Amino acid sequence: MKSQGLVSFKDVAVDFTQEEWQQLDSAQKTLYRDVMLENYSHLVSMGHPVSKPDVISKLEQGEDPWIIKRDIPNWICPYEGQADGRLDAV
Repeated sequence: MKSQGLVSFKDVAVDFTQEEWQQLDSAQKTLYRDVMLENYSHLVSMGHPVSKPDVISKLEQGEDPWIIKRDIPNWICPYEGQADGRLDAV
């Protein structure tokens, strides 16, 4: 079996643009915090040499995470949602 190498925090982290973050409701933001903190905790508990990212410090203090502004090409997200929850191709 071929070794896959170590997993980094960046491999399991989720980044939102400012616009994406603003569209999340409080339950979704809480879920994000819980998942990010749990992912970091798992990496540390497995003995991975991980320095604490700023986003984790902010989440532990109850602050909003650092927002990364980035453009998402259409080929990654080829669908746009409608008000009724259906998806349409862009």
